[in-house]
Amino acid sequence: MMSEMNPPAPGAFADQLAPVLGRERLRLSVPLAPYTTFRIGGPADVLYDATSADDLATAVAAARALDIPWHVLGLGANILVGDRGFRGLVIRNVARHVEFRDGGEVLAESGTVVADLITATVSRGLSGLEHFVGIPSTVGGAVWQNLHFLSPAPARERTMFIAEVVRDVELVDPAGVRRHVDREAMRFGYDESLLHQPGYVALAATFQLQPGDPLQLQRVMDENLAWRSARHPRLDVTPSAGSIFKKIEGVGAGRLIDQCGLKGFSIGGAQISPLHANIMVSTGNATAADVRALIAHAQREVLAKFDQRLEPEIGFVGEF
Repeated sequence: MMSEMNPPAPGAFADQLAPVLGRERLRLSVPLAPYTTFRIGGPADVLYDATSADDLATAVAAARALDIPWHVLGLGANILVGDRGFRGLVIRNVARHVEFRDGGEVLAESGTVVADLITATVSRGLSGLEHFVGIPSTVGGAVWQNLHFLSPAPARERTMFIAEVVRDVELVDPAGVRRHVDREAMRFGYDESLLHQPGYVALAATFQLQPGDPLQLQRVMDENLAWRSARHPRLDVTPSAGSIFKKIEGVGAGRLIDQCGLKGFSIGGAQISPLHANIMVSTGNATAADVRALIAHAQREVLAKFDQRLEPEIGFVGEF
């Protein structure tokens, strides 16, 4: 058991992992901020780029066998990495092989960027993923959270879920076994899936798409992007992790925060977006501590005024 007071040096973890993952592929003390959409986060002791599903499975198995803490990182959306970083192995998932099959089936490794997959499918006249344009995610992250979007087109005010087009998912289970799990067994819900259970890691997903007119699909994408840009802060201008708090049915977390008069409220470099009250942004120099303090402040204000408890939607990774 490793001591919390005296954790192993990054080099010690690398020495353990090198025989399996290759020393030349292990990077030490790498800041994680550039690999997250919030642009916040301290260093990972060891960073490894998994460029294939096999790489990803091997890295997870190695970390488990060696009892080294590990975390799989996609695009780094929907998470906040602690200022002190991550003690152990961060596996950066850049496994991005895509295979188009007959009948509208598309296999995509879990590190595939959803935006790139949308472009590829729409150009081939395949419909089903276009609704999720503009949402930063990898395939693994999309399946993990059952990616969703309140689409204005073509079915206005209907929430679209990626589970609707998932046929099956290849994953590693807690016992280290690679297997395929169909849509029903994935236990998809709102911001929920089987992957939320400890020890499950998505390696690839197969989507079942339908024929569509590329021009019409592009119109849907343009309308969805316009809808998002009018309501969500731009990541390239004000980095964020997306929605901070889980949905409160019939009420809306953002609406409660807004009614507390908190839009634009800041702590340090972290701010509740003036555009969307359930999104917190970095104004350029936010720390994870700033964001945590702002989260706590919003929770206190909403609880005091409305007797509603805001529950974070984002994941907290590493040491704070």
